[in-house]
Amino acid sequence: MNKKKVAFICVHNSCRSQIAEALGKHLASDIFESYSAGTETKPQINQDAVRIMKEIYGIDMEANGQHSKLITDIPDVDIAISMGCNVGCPFIGRAFDDNWGLDDPTGKSDDDFKAVIQRIEENIMELKKMLSES
Repeated sequence: MNKKKVAFICVHNSCRSQIAEALGKHLASDIFESYSAGTETKPQINQDAVRIMKEIYGIDMEANGQHSKLITDIPDVDIAISMGCNVGCPFIGRAFDDNWGLDDPTGKSDDDFKAVIQRIEENIMELKKMLSES
């Protein structure tokens, strides 16, 4: 079975898209390959996201080699998902297959982060189910 390549895209590739990449690898690597990227980069992944992902799932995104990447740094993908265009939708040279409409939790409380992480997990599981049935 050729696994689909899924890219999670947001402007800075430092928080929501990184969480989605980590959870995709953690929960659905048997069904699809997960990548994340942005149209701009940050020097490091959001440290609250790193800390909370370690707390909840035991995933160390930085130790696993995740870092802020540009769209040109990842392979061509089959499915491109926007994390949410409340700041401004990144242009990736093609239409997005889905927009998860997630608010950026950067600078907000741990509860806000956990709520976004929970929604990302639910969306990952829904995507996994959909792709495993196709």
